Amino acid sequence: MAGAATLAFLIALEIAARRYGLPGPMTNQARELVFAPASGPLLYAGLALTMVVLTWRERFVAAAAAVGIDLAVALVRWAADAPASGTHTFGNGALWAVLGCAVVAVTRRRTGPERILLLKGAGLGLLLVAGRKTGDAWLLITSKTRPDVLDPYVATADHALGNPSWLMGRAVEATGPVGEHLLDWVYAQLAVAAAVVALYQLRKVGAERRFPRHHLVRTFLLIGLLGPGVYMIFPVVGPVFAYGTGAFGTGGEEWAIANLWPHTLPPIGAPHPFTYDGVTPRNCMPSLHTAWAVVIFIHSRKGPRVLRWAGAFWLVATLTATLGFGYHYAIDLVAGVVFAVTVEAGLRALDRGWDRSGTVLVAHGVLVFAAILAATRFIPLEMARHPWVFGPLLLLSMASVVHGYVRTTKGWEPATAAAPTRPEPRLEAA
Repeated sequence: MAGAATLAFLIALEIAARRYGLPGPMTNQARELVFAPASGPLLYAGLALTMVVLTWRERFVAAAAAVGIDLAVALVRWAADAPASGTHTFGNGALWAVLGCAVVAVTRRRTGPERILLLKGAGLGLLLVAGRKTGDAWLLITSKTRPDVLDPYVATADHALGNPSWLMGRAVEATGPVGEHLLDWVYAQLAVAAAVVALYQLRKVGAERRFPRHHLVRTFLLIGLLGPGVYMIFPVVGPVFAYGTGAFGTGGEEWAIANLWPHTLPPIGAPHPFTYDGVTPRNCMPSLHTAWAVVIFIHSRKGPRVLRWAGAFWLVATLTATLGFGYHYAIDLVAGVVFAVTVEAGLRALDRGWDRSGTVLVAHGVLVFAAILAATRFIPLEMARHPWVFGPLLLLSMASVVHGYVRTTKGWEPATAAAPTRPEPRLEAA
């Protein structure tokens, strides 16, 4: 049922993208069987997720096949002097290996449970890649269907939080190319980080021959599915585009309101929508990079110490990059945290069976998220003029959702039985 719904959604998005003369997610993913892929590490992360259902011998065979195909494709491209159409020259082999696992499941595995498990593994790997392609298609659609953006509203309301994007932008600029390249790498490889945490959670699938009821990939994909719908309601391009020169100085100043970011704060005035180009995605409210980093952090909490530290590092570095590169306003991050915790809470409540605690938790998150969007859209001037009121209110509302999640889910954990105490020795009378 879930697979059929996913396929129907991909087909619908493919049709919608083609209406605007753009290749859809299915076309882009099929192209990466031959052409240079946009993200080689992501394809290998998808293969790694598929391999959780394989035996060690099968894993070595799949990995060797992927590397061998990549080398063969690279040699063909070199011999033909073919230009690279993507950003990486490797990754085709990983996609072929995942598809090969699906073919083996259909043609060679005779038992029903084994076939289903292998198909689930291949589907998990393909879903990780398809999630990225789906997001790319969504972003292109937002740029074509939402010519007017609401950045002045968000920038005005962001005065309540002190406009940290401007401060962080100057800080990242001061770190020079080393800091910028590190943050850009962290920002771009978020899906790979998610795959690492998911691999830890799914490490026992091969031995137990079943998937756990809840894992990171489910939340990761659902955030990517629901988030772009909010972009269609609340289109925002970000400070580096609306108030700067575009990402990495790409010449977006011709569409910007003024060239202010990151050295001059935007003035407080009556906000109004304005028209931006038909290429830049309207993907700020909420910050899905923040949402994904938050769920990576949440799911890494039960891992070993190195995984917990990595989850914390990825969260801090992602927040720094989203603000420091001017991709988001601070309110986008606050909304992203609320959005992520609410989606995670909804999936966990669904897994354990809806009850009053789960319903209240999700309803609280939805109400806070809607209140943040409504306040940003309808009372931004009041928020800017009274920062000592609305700034703490924004942070406290976000904290209330996080606190409610921690308190409620802690109550959902199975109680640990107390260790039996040894009786005290009795002293017998002589």
